[in-house]
Amino acid sequence: MSLSADEDHQRALVRLTRYITEAAEILARWDAYSDAEGWPHDPLAYGYRQRRRDADTWEAFAKIRFVALTHLLPFAERQLTNIPTLCVRPRWSWQLKTLRTSLDDLYCLQEHWLAERDALPDRAVPGTEEYDEPLADRNAEVWHHLDTWAVHGQALLDIDTAARQQPRRRTSPPTATVISAARTKPASRRTP
Repeated sequence: MSLSADEDHQRALVRLTRYITEAAEILARWDAYSDAEGWPHDPLAYGYRQRRRDADTWEAFAKIRFVALTHLLPFAERQLTNIPTLCVRPRWSWQLKTLRTSLDDLYCLQEHWLAERDALPDRAVPGTEEYDEPLADRNAEVWHHLDTWAVHGQALLDIDTAARQQPRRRTSPPTATVISAARTKPASRRTP
């Protein structure tokens, strides 16, 4: 892997780490509005805060959505094939499939939202109920998939760590020293 590609990959992993951290903080803020058994302190405020959680989590994931599709998942899938079987955690393959399915579903739900948004009347702009309600519905639908990335995204970091711990393969075979025929002395012939 070239230095630039490695640097790009490391930047993508940093962005993923930021998302995982942000998602955990968002969830913790939302959880603070329920008791130890999960019941809301105030049902009206709880619903509003749930909408806020969904929107904030979407906003955090939007920062990595494209790189997750184009780089993070494909890169981890390639890395996983190069890690010796004894070093591979059994759950990684399942987690990659789960992340891929969630990402595919996120893209489908986003496409659906964009089509719905484009069909809204001109008066439906952000801040109006006609706009905000369908957006809140989209955010609620995608939240499970965003949470999947917050929970299982760590697998991409773990796979990268395991791949980096493997001995580096040579990019070219070792070169052999070639001895020119002109430089060698012919064997002396013994004549009887």
